[in-house]
Amino acid sequence: MKLNTIEGESTRPTKDMVKEALFSILAEKVYDSTFLDLFAGSGACGIEALSRGAKIAYFCDNNTDCIKIISQNLEKAKLTEQALIYNKNYDIFLKSLEDVSFDIIYVDPPYNKGLGIEAIKIISSYNLLKKTGIIVYETDEIEQVPDIIGNYERFKMKKYGRNILNFYSWKG
Repeated sequence: MKLNTIEGESTRPTKDMVKEALFSILAEKVYDSTFLDLFAGSGACGIEALSRGAKIAYFCDNNTDCIKIISQNLEKAKLTEQALIYNKNYDIFLKSLEDVSFDIIYVDPPYNKGLGIEAIKIISSYNLLKKTGIIVYETDEIEQVPDIIGNYERFKMKKYGRNILNFYSWKG
């Protein structure tokens, strides 16, 4: 299904090739999961997770235009009842969560600003990822990403053109 996106350069939709690879790697982990699409943009990754059987997806973006697009895309895909949408800055959103832990957290911030690392540190501090969960942090090839962020250790890295998917899990 063709999803709506924001016009201009304020967002950077994940390329279809990268999204396909991501969900091939995640495979059965998506089914019945609680999924967070952080810095959601058009919501494409969270919607893909729902279409592959995720139980619920949370979408967070601070751009009101993105929130409108996410809502439209969820309606188009007939997935609104399985979605929670938040129009907040990532840090405020993460710190406001109570009694929620995620199986998969997809972090796709604007590149090269350190926002992803900060988000993962907050996720670690607030124990928002289940012990068996996975964080996927999308970066470009220029951004330097540490192997360990908070309680999480990178266990896989895949490069697709200029895009890199960094996979983190509990290091305990």
